[in-house]
Amino acid sequence: GTEAAVVSVPPSSTPYWFSQPVDHFGSNSNTWKQQYLVNYTFYKTGGPIYLTTPGESAIGTQYIDKTHFTSLAKATNGLLVTIEHRFFGQSNPMPDLSGTSLQYLTIENVLEDFASFARSAKYHPQDVFSIPVSCKSKIIFGGGSYSGNIAAWMRAKYPDLIQGAWASSAIVYGRLQYYQFDQSYGRHLEALGCAQSFSQAVRDTDVILLSNNTSAISDLQSRFGLPTTLGVRDTAGLLAALSTTYSMQAVSTITDYVDQSVCSFFRNKTATPLEAYIASVSSVIQQSGMNQQSLVQMGDSSIGIDNYALGQVGRVWYYMACTWNGNWQIAPPLNTGLSPYRSQLLDLDYFEPNCQSKFGSNIKIPVDVQAYNRNWFDILQGVSNIYYTSGSLDIWRDSTVAASTGNLLQNTPGSTIMLIQGATHVQDLRAEMPDDLDSVKKARQTGDALVANWLSQ
Repeated sequence: GTEAAVVSVPPSSTPYWFSQPVDHFGSNSNTWKQQYLVNYTFYKTGGPIYLTTPGESAIGTQYIDKTHFTSLAKATNGLLVTIEHRFFGQSNPMPDLSGTSLQYLTIENVLEDFASFARSAKYHPQDVFSIPVSCKSKIIFGGGSYSGNIAAWMRAKYPDLIQGAWASSAIVYGRLQYYQFDQSYGRHLEALGCAQSFSQAVRDTDVILLSNNTSAISDLQSRFGLPTTLGVRDTAGLLAALSTTYSMQAVSTITDYVDQSVCSFFRNKTATPLEAYIASVSSVIQQSGMNQQSLVQMGDSSIGIDNYALGQVGRVWYYMACTWNGNWQIAPPLNTGLSPYRSQLLDLDYFEPNCQSKFGSNIKIPVDVQAYNRNWFDILQGVSNIYYTSGSLDIWRDSTVAASTGNLLQNTPGSTIMLIQGATHVQDLRAEMPDDLDSVKKARQTGDALVANWLSQ
């Protein structure tokens, strides 16, 4: 008999480019090219389109070949697309990252980029896909962390284009003084039994950093393996970054990287808390293969203030914090009485002045977080077909709708909020592994059922 022709599809590493205006809403109508990748492997006529973005990272095939959406596409004959976010990777509307160029990095422009692509995918699929794709396909937007914000916002703002959104660990709620970040980390340490001694070590470190005793400070820096050229605030910032290096790694039934990289050192009964802290940080530096130069690069907040070259993820992310939602990862203010897991030197004065020195004096300080929440948190009230997931041990949990104090989003008809016990950041959207937590498997099953329901509407 006659055999169906097998359509050979381009590999998912094939880059495609979509033309966008620099400013969708203003006078700069110059265009630039936005990069996207497509996994056609599982697509059958009438199947859905799963749209994702890596958010604050360059694009890569892992975003369409190695996530939970890959399994979902397989089960539903879907097509997977990942689109690079403006100002990251190769997708640059402007020739540099100066404050003047970054004025086009607004949430409105970011969302309209994705909406513009979604309109083409839905109504003119031949313009963006290299195999025949059904017109008016249903589009599911998915994302984790900041990309989860985008997924939720896209469903809220463009419900005619986006059938539903899976928003994992979406950091949608803005806080100016985000000491809850520090406290979420403390909860993870507490679950592992080392929170108290870790906090003591941070306080012991602060005694020295705040002592104005230069020889004691450089001696402490040397013991940690940190550059002695760094100022005390930058030393405190670097210690906070190093000790949370593994905080967003997945927890499985057999491995917790925070336990391995931090708490295991505090179980050494012969070590003082400060000695355990030093051993933990030294081991992180060693494992990540950093040398003194890379530690200076990571820790010195004055480096790169005038460097406007493209490709600096940290610079673009900083601009977003300065102009959108703050979320400055400070220590808990002393008047809260909370145990700190980072130095009290990390306060708003450590973060905010960099906004003007990096991007110009026209940047308003402090950033208007209330306006951000009015515009971009409240937009989610009353929106259906969004699946919000949050890990109970996620360091970002208190920016998600499932905060430790209770659900921040009260009005969610037809949407679902799932707290994943024992999980960290975006665990439900990672590719399935044999040692996944049962809570993570359940969160995926719930999401899959919701997606099936949205697609049937």
